[in-house]
Amino acid sequence: MTETSDAELDIYVKSALGKKARNPVLLDIRHLTSLADAFLICHGTSNRQVSAIAEYIQRDLKKQGITALSVEGLKEGHWVLMDYGHVVIHVFYESTRSFYNLEGLWSDARRIRTESLKQVEDYPDDDMDVDESVIIE
Repeated sequence: MTETSDAELDIYVKSALGKKARNPVLLDIRHLTSLADAFLICHGTSNRQVSAIAEYIQRDLKKQGITALSVEGLKEGHWVLMDYGHVVIHVFYESTRSFYNLEGLWSDARRIRTESLKQVEDYPDDDMDVDESVIIE
């Protein structure tokens, strides 16, 4: 697997933000596991929004020639797992995200601040939550 640059990972972040995914966090896991280079973790505030975010990501990335290897949990909308090989996207229902606390489980992972994530931090929308506790420079 070739390493993915932080800038290349921004495509995934932009897709998630395109449907107002909340509190996106991008974790660099390439030195911790061979599963992937990065985890993108975000959430929605309802099962319907979680599914809509995941479906949007899938469509948007497909337009850019990026197809998921697998997608699980789309119908239920509690935790959608989208495997893109080098990037794994986790779209959670808000309470499910808190319960599983992937950021805590992968606390040794470096937080990646792509250009899109910096913009969300600098100019958060009223509709967009940015949890200051997970922003690490």
